[in-house]
Amino acid sequence: MKKLTSRIDKERLALGIAAPLLAVVAALLVTTLVILATGKNPGDAFSDMVTYGFASDSQVYILNKATTYYLAGVAVAIGFRMNLFNIGVDGQYRLAAFIAAVLGGALTVPGWIAIPLIIISAMATGALWAAIAGILKVTRGVSEVIATIMLNSIATAIIAYLLQPGRLGQLDQAGTLVSTKPLPSSSYFFGIDTGPAGELWGFIVIAVLVGVAYWFVLGRTRFGFDLRTVGQSETAAAASGVGVKKMIATSMIISGAVAGLIGMPTLLNDSHQFSNDFPAGIGFTGIAIALLGRNHPIGIALGALLWGFLERTTNHLEFQGYDKEILGVIQGVIVLCVVIAYEVVRRYGMKRQQQRVGAELAAQAAAPTKKQEVA
Repeated sequence: MKKLTSRIDKERLALGIAAPLLAVVAALLVTTLVILATGKNPGDAFSDMVTYGFASDSQVYILNKATTYYLAGVAVAIGFRMNLFNIGVDGQYRLAAFIAAVLGGALTVPGWIAIPLIIISAMATGALWAAIAGILKVTRGVSEVIATIMLNSIATAIIAYLLQPGRLGQLDQAGTLVSTKPLPSSSYFFGIDTGPAGELWGFIVIAVLVGVAYWFVLGRTRFGFDLRTVGQSETAAAASGVGVKKMIATSMIISGAVAGLIGMPTLLNDSHQFSNDFPAGIGFTGIAIALLGRNHPIGIALGALLWGFLERTTNHLEFQGYDKEILGVIQGVIVLCVVIAYEVVRRYGMKRQQQRVGAELAAQAAAPTKKQEVA
């Protein structure tokens, strides 16, 4: 029995290692072919990416970007664990950042009061915006995909309407940028000065706490167990007494609350205002990162770091004469390779498990027959 357990554990470990290894090899191979197709040397490109990516200023840039991407990945992953596809993360975080920026610019209280109020208002806005899709799904059966896509468009329209001079926006002195009232310096989030490499955003601490909370709630609490059960089978969850509709609405609200945090690193550590050039599309990046990380907090962190590394290094490649579209190609190739590799390994693992169970059942069925022959 111990030998069988040892063999199964080793095989499971091997399968766990095989999936990311297969994905990396496939991604490198396809990326090499893409770079060769542009008439460049892939060896020089990879060498330049590694050298530039591990420079001190690049490491700070990557960590700052990964902070935002990690929050986006966790927000999407919460929905994925419930078998919900929250495409509305992009609209949720942008609307949340806008409302938080307006509130922060109007506050005259000390920073230790203002900063929590700004963060709470962002989370509340994201949660309320996501709740609309959750309520529509549980009360009217509206697909969360359709609802969140439409809510993204509505959020964009609301921001465009309000972010105008004379409403909640103001024009800069150059007359080119419309933004909310800047936050007072007392409302800036702390940063870590790394010297010539730049400032490391202090919001990375909040991102780590969000990751720990995500791991603990989903993996160590009854609520997390119920959430994962509903995601795997609504029928089985309902039969065991779980309120399926309540869990769907709750998970959307939590996903939206985390989405509200996505714009906070930029707002509190960088721009200190919401303008018409505020980062967009991070919610969709979060979908890719959640897929890369397989909805696991550590996997999402690695995916966020990889995304930041690729963004930093491939943008640098453009200045070295490489085509700027390489970034999009490499990112897409990596996501596809990871998804395909994990699915291939999963199916192989299931096939091996079925074979083992079949062999054990056959052995158990043959055992009484041998006893009868001896008798």
